Amino acid sequence: MGDRSKRRERGFSLLEMTIAMALGTIVLGAAVQLYSKALGATWTVSQRAELQQDFRAASNILTRDLSLAGAGLSANAAIPLVTTATPPRFGCDQTGACYLGSGNNAPGAYPVQSGTPYLYGLIHGYKTGPILSSNPEATDTITVVYADSTFLLNCYKAQITNTTTVTFTLPTGTPIPWPSGCVFPSGVTTPQALTDAVVGLTAGDLILFSGTSPVVAEVTGTPTATGANTYTVPFAATDALKMNQATTTAGTHNLASMTAGTQTTGQRLLVITYYIDNTPLPPRLMQQISGHSPMPVAENIVYMKFSYDLYDDTAGAPAINQCNPGNNSTACNLLNGSTGSAGLIDNQITKINILHMAMDSTVKGALGGYVGLDLETSVSARNLTYNNNYNNN
Repeated sequence: MGDRSKRRERGFSLLEMTIAMALGTIVLGAAVQLYSKALGATWTVSQRAELQQDFRAASNILTRDLSLAGAGLSANAAIPLVTTATPPRFGCDQTGACYLGSGNNAPGAYPVQSGTPYLYGLIHGYKTGPILSSNPEATDTITVVYADSTFLLNCYKAQITNTTTVTFTLPTGTPIPWPSGCVFPSGVTTPQALTDAVVGLTAGDLILFSGTSPVVAEVTGTPTATGANTYTVPFAATDALKMNQATTTAGTHNLASMTAGTQTTGQRLLVITYYIDNTPLPPRLMQQISGHSPMPVAENIVYMKFSYDLYDDTAGAPAINQCNPGNNSTACNLLNGSTGSAGLIDNQITKINILHMAMDSTVKGALGGYVGLDLETSVSARNLTYNNNYNNN
């Protein structure tokens, strides 16, 4: 039988355990702190990257549309609209809701000249947006108008059936004999059907009918195929944008004033309004096209402001940096020889200056990685009264 060790085995003393736990706590705390700082830095970087991506997308969309203002419209991009007691409007959709004004619930009004409302390639909206908590001054809106060159509606022959109906027929032959302006983009061999599920006509689309007196009308329903490449399109007088009001008075610039049987061409117009919606939080930059429901472009928008350079063709002089074209008292800058813009109208705009289109990241306080960006640039309105002005001062 072997001898057992009589020695007593010792463990850690209470003092040693206390020291070890204290050291372990310090090391663990340092590790947690480092992890927390790394996590915060990662959050900041990811927020900045997301903000930059959203900001780039929003600025690209906005500046692209601004650069197209007036493209494909008539000379000087000025189209008279229906003249009735209830004026035509924009910024509304098929539900009857309107989205402009201080409460995001008002329609936009077309500029009026000599009693007639006009559709210009660009319509400024000085202080017609809501007031945001970031700035006590009301935000701006902006509306651009240009022809939809991707949808070849102008390749169809349009015939006025009656005051609320137009029949579109695609002529046979190659090239299409009507009209001479029908040109296919690269890769396109035939015009799209009016009932096409992707690009076809839908309620809320605006159509510009050519002629000695152009007419803008709103589609109020789905086109109906009535034969080979023939479609009937409704333009009821109950349209949301008030373009189709059924007065037959001469010079009212609506379908009702056009003689039944008249043959013409049509082209889809894109009336695109940008505004800030502050009914949700955080506020969002919205894009509303013709009579369709608005779509969000970006969120966390904190301010939007524009000014405009105009050119007075009569005086041969520019009006630079005007916040509210047509009004001297609200010029942003009367320096460098600019004398305001009283008497000038929106189709005399040569340049759109984006003074501010500001966006913040997800709000988490200054210690959480709060960052922001502000777009400040200018876009030439080359399809309006394009004129390059160089400041020699």
